[in-house]
Amino acid sequence: MPKYPHSYIPRLMGLFSAGKVDRREFLRTSTLLGLSATAAYAFAGQIAGEKLIPDAEAADLPKGGTFRLGMHCQEIKNPHTADFTEKTNITRQVVEYLTWTGPDNVTRPYLLEKWEASEDLKTWTLHVRKGVKWHDGRAFTADDVIWNLKRVSDPANGSSVLGLFTGYLVKKTDTGEKDAKGMPKMKAALWSDNAIEKVDDYTVRLNCFTPQLAVPEHLYHYPMQILDPKENGVFTVGSNGTGPFELVAYTVGKSATLKARKDYWGTGPYLDTIEVTEIGDSAGTVIAALASKQIDGVHQADQNTINAVKAFPHVEVYKVASALTGVVRGKMTEKPFNDKRVRQAMRLAMDREKVIAAGIAGNGILGEDTHVAPVQPEYAKMAPQTRDLVKAKALLAEAGYPNGFDCEIVTRPEPAWELNSVQAMAEQLKEIGVRVAIKSLPSTQYWEGWDKVPFGFTGWAHRPLAIMTLSLAYKTGGSWNESSYSNADFDAILTQAEGTYDVEKRRLLMAKIEAIMQDDGPILQPFWANSSTVMSKRVKGFKMHPSYYLHLQEIGIEKA
Repeated sequence: MPKYPHSYIPRLMGLFSAGKVDRREFLRTSTLLGLSATAAYAFAGQIAGEKLIPDAEAADLPKGGTFRLGMHCQEIKNPHTADFTEKTNITRQVVEYLTWTGPDNVTRPYLLEKWEASEDLKTWTLHVRKGVKWHDGRAFTADDVIWNLKRVSDPANGSSVLGLFTGYLVKKTDTGEKDAKGMPKMKAALWSDNAIEKVDDYTVRLNCFTPQLAVPEHLYHYPMQILDPKENGVFTVGSNGTGPFELVAYTVGKSATLKARKDYWGTGPYLDTIEVTEIGDSAGTVIAALASKQIDGVHQADQNTINAVKAFPHVEVYKVASALTGVVRGKMTEKPFNDKRVRQAMRLAMDREKVIAAGIAGNGILGEDTHVAPVQPEYAKMAPQTRDLVKAKALLAEAGYPNGFDCEIVTRPEPAWELNSVQAMAEQLKEIGVRVAIKSLPSTQYWEGWDKVPFGFTGWAHRPLAIMTLSLAYKTGGSWNESSYSNADFDAILTQAEGTYDVEKRRLLMAKIEAIMQDDGPILQPFWANSSTVMSKRVKGFKMHPSYYLHLQEIGIEKA
């Protein structure tokens, strides 16, 4: 019998062959447990491998030239605290990740050669790729990996990666002190001095206190970039990296320029230069820039933009199903959102089809108020959410609001789909007596306090696993728990799901989690939007990533 990196893989192969596990779940789980993507795809009867760009495709890509991208040029200080994909789409061209989750939602080694998980998922052995060099010529080693892992695990750094690591590498302990509200002050730290262990110069071992299946995907969480320890987490023009480009110019709110490295360890790059131009969120500005050929592509495009440019003969539209969404949520610690009946009533007021039509111009599918998407492998299909205004009004009356209530929701005017969605939902809530005043703030002002407002709308990007989003956004004390949601049953089942590799058992756990979110959860989430963008037909090799991540070493551009 062949030797596999984990004993569950033969069982998983049997489930796939018997039709009890679909192709996506087989590929995702087998690769997380250490089977190479090449071997997993071969067994599944598909052709794909470990490389970002298959050799046959790479041979056909045009070489040289400049790619001009329309995207926000936001302030970048510390990539480990990045909170927007736009920031990491600049930095990821220079500094890289230990793993890589591709457009197919399958996670592969990147700066790692491979990994192995113990039978109980508590010990993960990471094998650092040999032959990788920093731009300054220094060898990339286990010491670089360990420094980065320890840095994001330190609360003083402020990285959201800490939220993912908490529960298996990081523990919270009571300091014995109380905060202003009389609640215990907690301290987060690596659970053991040996939690992150150096085995040798090219091997790192993670010793976890609870099982965790998603370690490889956590290593591709967008702030988990591998920075040069010598630069102490600061990223700027000329920063050292292992990536295919170097940043040679950057002006916040205006532009960025990156130049190709000829000594890159991996495949590519095929471009000579990347020029990024700040074009804002306005659809009109984006359309004008594409029409005049000032840019060769945009980071992302909503359906209204696509409708306006799809007839242009020189552009191509890219679209993939994703876990991109927007949620309305109230602070669970404040009235009236602390009452489950109010939250249930608001969910019952939703006509989801109309929100999809008005908010995202039909570019998506129905949501179920669970923040678990059909494209994510753990998804368990739930009964459709139906509108029931009579029941909604009755629940409000039971909660002490027979005449409804007034509230203010905070959102952004751009991108337009966010405000459009809020307006559509506000009109529907009005029918049950919930009168919503919309406060639209510029993005810079909005993001200063997005997680502090009593009632707000937030756009959430795609993530390959639902358990990643749930841990960040809804687990008690999560890094981005904007609703202050806290449910002990939810936390316990989520922790169990994170450590369960048996796909059938994990799906049963996810069904329980989704049921809790529908019954008790803090969000209105009417839809899942497709991820979409527009590129010039001169751009070759581009693949739409559901998270809007750009790996620009994989593209070429034809001469104009």
